Amino acid sequence: MKTTSDRPATQNVTLALPKGVLTRVKVLAAERGTSISALLAGLLEETVARDHAFRRARERGLAALRKPADLGTRGRRPASRDDLHER
Repeated sequence: MKTTSDRPATQNVTLALPKGVLTRVKVLAAERGTSISALLAGLLEETVARDHAFRRARERGLAALRKPADLGTRGRRPASRDDLHER
């Protein structure tokens, strides 16, 4: 059995939505058998997780650009562009 101490701390927020959106959100939450609060909390958690993953991937990509992989050329071009693409 879960007690209130097992749950993460929460804080209430006020959200203003257009009436039509709120009506559709109520229906969606009911169809999923959950509350509006739980539905929105889940969506916001997913958004934050995606943003975090994107930022980490971006940092890995930028780090890779700062230290490019060694392709065996020791930083020299073995042939010029014109040599490779005869015209």
